Amino acid sequence: MNATLLRAFYEMIPESKKELFDRIAADRTRFLTVVLENIYQEHNASAVMRSCESFGIQELHVIESRNEYKPQRDIARGAGRWIELNNYSEGDPLVDCIQGLKNRGFQIAALTPDADSHSIFDVPLDRPTALVFGTEWQGISDTVREMADLTVRIPMVGFTESFNVSVSVALTLQALRHRLETSDQVWKLTEEEQIAVKLDWSERIMKQGKIVRSELAKRLSGQLTD
Repeated sequence: MNATLLRAFYEMIPESKKELFDRIAADRTRFLTVVLENIYQEHNASAVMRSCESFGIQELHVIESRNEYKPQRDIARGAGRWIELNNYSEGDPLVDCIQGLKNRGFQIAALTPDADSHSIFDVPLDRPTALVFGTEWQGISDTVREMADLTVRIPMVGFTESFNVSVSVALTLQALRHRLETSDQVWKLTEEEQIAVKLDWSERIMKQGKIVRSELAKRLSGQLTD
């Protein structure tokens, strides 16, 4: 059904958009995802979202148990239209997020300067990995540290103890994406997942896209049952 619905959408959008969606979706991944714990500086929140989109990360998870996530449009540059933002603010946001990812088969890798076992250059990538980044000053919380499967550091050789969180995310994603691209691991979206993503993108660029999608789905469903 989704493939049929996408073909119907593709008849309604410019050829240039179709080619762009096909090319970019083919490089998207959910094998890596980013988790932000209570990021409160708007420019960092926005820069992280932009880095995720630029490196083909389809999901971004934001824990808001203390701070609300507020990206700035001029910094994010529209990245929020193309990735899936998952916010956690009800119940126990931190535990709900981390446990939910574990239940999906993700290993939890907490980024911290004091990690003594793995760096971004040797962290195991034999299964889907959720990268958790803490607040700008405190870093990851004790709860994240306890729930994590491993801790990971970004190698540094200067006097400064840590990178800005948005820089940390960009450096980590660049290193891990490069490693995946040169590995035998199956890490990109499946064809079915790509279709679902392209459907969402098609909806978002079209005026009253949700209504259009609903009407197309009804029409196509009726044709299939005739």
